[in-house]
Amino acid sequence: MRLNFTHNYILENEYVRLEPLQNDHLEELFKISQDTSIWTYFFEGGTDKKSLIDYITVAINKRKEAKEYPFTIFDKTTQQFAGSTRFYEYSFELKNVRLGHTWLGLDFQGKKINKNVKYLLFEFAFETLNLERIGLGAYSDNYKSINAMKSVGCVKEGVLRNLFPSLEGNGRTDAILFSILKQDWFSSIKNELKTKIL
Repeated sequence: MRLNFTHNYILENEYVRLEPLQNDHLEELFKISQDTSIWTYFFEGGTDKKSLIDYITVAINKRKEAKEYPFTIFDKTTQQFAGSTRFYEYSFELKNVRLGHTWLGLDFQGKKINKNVKYLLFEFAFETLNLERIGLGAYSDNYKSINAMKSVGCVKEGVLRNLFPSLEGNGRTDAILFSILKQDWFSSIKNELKTKIL
């Protein structure tokens, strides 16, 4: 099945719900987006109302252009919105997509929310969209993100040297590339990840 950018997909389990990012989510997301540490490795920001409005507007517009599909993350345990994530660089012909732009409010980090989010997105990508590959990546020194990707079964593929400007504004820094394949999902990762989200 082709990813339909006009369709409002709802992905959920007992713990989290993913729903399309909308302007109506602004106030709830702003309650959890104001800590600067969340946005360290983003080119965007959300620490003030204007930057979060810009972030949401750009994401929604990219969905209208059929370039990206952004979701909000709702934590069913606390009944609060917890952050956002999205698919991008989708190719129906190549059966590929990238997953990123993921952030969680500080109170929602270090729990099982991210693993539940990844489980739902992997399941949707491989079992509904019938994709072959999901790509992910991070700054080479973003150890929290790198460890999170490893913890959900992603495999390191390589390094893009000097892809990003360094955070210090002096020089460049590398990107670390990861992926998960459909064959890996069905052979082991689905069952392994399922045990981690219970």
